[in-house]
Amino acid sequence: MGNWRLGTCGPLESWNNNLEQAIDEECESGSFTRGGECCLLCPPGEGVVKECGATQTECGQCLDSETFSEMFSHTERCQTCRECTGLMRMQTPCTDSNDAVCVCNYGYFMSDMTGECEPCTVCPRGQGVLLRCEHSHDTVCEECLDDTYSDQDSTLDPCLPCTICEEGIEILMRNCTPYEDAWCHFRARSPSPDSTPNTHYHTSANYIDSSTSVTDPNGLWSPNPGGDATTPKPSSPHFIGRGLNENLIPIYCPILAAVVVGLLAYIIFKRWNSCKQNKQAANNRAATANQTPSPEGEKLHSDSGISVDSQSLQEQQAQTQAQAHTQMHATEQIGKITSLNNIKVSFKHIAT
Repeated sequence: MGNWRLGTCGPLESWNNNLEQAIDEECESGSFTRGGECCLLCPPGEGVVKECGATQTECGQCLDSETFSEMFSHTERCQTCRECTGLMRMQTPCTDSNDAVCVCNYGYFMSDMTGECEPCTVCPRGQGVLLRCEHSHDTVCEECLDDTYSDQDSTLDPCLPCTICEEGIEILMRNCTPYEDAWCHFRARSPSPDSTPNTHYHTSANYIDSSTSVTDPNGLWSPNPGGDATTPKPSSPHFIGRGLNENLIPIYCPILAAVVVGLLAYIIFKRWNSCKQNKQAANNRAATANQTPSPEGEKLHSDSGISVDSQSLQEQQAQTQAQAHTQMHATEQIGKITSLNNIKVSFKHIAT
């Protein structure tokens, strides 16, 4: 009887011993198989394919950029990666062990009150950006004080330092305010009593914009002994228009040179063509003289009723046409030279 009890209780005691051993080994999962083994944990990057029970835990690799598993577990499977939509953008991509991280788009921040992406605050004129807007917080603005200003709405620019006029060289035309910078203007040199009035040439930087409210609309200033700005007398001459003709002279010169070169080339070509025609006519007359028949031939021609005077008449007509062509060509050249002289006189008059 005692042997039966021992045989029956033996397997139960063995299972209890394995369970006590597993507990003593501090099973991390806290779960055991039916055989008393501690269930294994799947590491990050792997998910549970078959849970622990009759058999040990089975794990499978998660797919990068598609599924992930962030922790050790004997029950969690691979999870689907998060997608960033709407006003969200991806800050960190999804891996097999970490989910994607989505944040608000540029120009937006995550509001703690609404839990949604809200547009960043724009700092108005007179205020500068103390802390720029990020996906986690809104813009922080500050008032422009202590010789600083901000002349435009912005989400990026801080308060800028005011311009300081250079002493003795510039005049303060407008004080700096939180909304606009100071305005400095160069002092104009006052002419000495003995000097004759000179023509002044000014660039756009020396003139004051008429749209601003200043006390000197003409933009003419000169210092007095005390350093304050005063306006010159109305009789002081002020000319600005001479530089126009000086700028046009470099344009006229190449045009005139091109016209002269073109006329010279045309005259040379016509002269060469005329000489060529005269030379060809002389060769034709020499060839005609060599072909003059002998007295016997003349007798034969006279007997047959053919006269030699027709050839002389043709030569005279050719000479008359050549002389008329030469006279016409000379008249044409004289007319072109006269036109060229007129063009030179016109350009000279414009340049002066």
